[in-house]
Amino acid sequence: MSNQTPETRGPEPVFTQPWHGQVFALTVSLNEAGHFAWPEWTARFSKTLARHGLKKELDGGDDYFDAWLETLEGLLADLGQAAPDEVERLRAAWEAAYLSTPHGDPVHLPKGA
Repeated sequence: MSNQTPETRGPEPVFTQPWHGQVFALTVSLNEAGHFAWPEWTARFSKTLARHGLKKELDGGDDYFDAWLETLEGLLADLGQAAPDEVERLRAAWEAAYLSTPHGDPVHLPKGA
């Protein structure tokens, strides 16, 4: 737990989309669980941002978090924790579930997906 008070802590991140906060939290959680070191993450993320030409002041929009997600997926694949074909299979399953769920209902993956 941090010894910082609300007055000494920096501002909490603000996310424009729920998935931005979710991928951020997942990355921090995986780091804290020891799956990778933060310097390794930041070096990879910097390379992804440079490859995408994202040199401007980033506001945390989709372009930033698309690069964040790409970096996380690549890192987990390299660590043998998330094979690209499995990630794509799950992404497609979530998309199908989302598209077939009535608006306002919770989205669920079918068993075995």
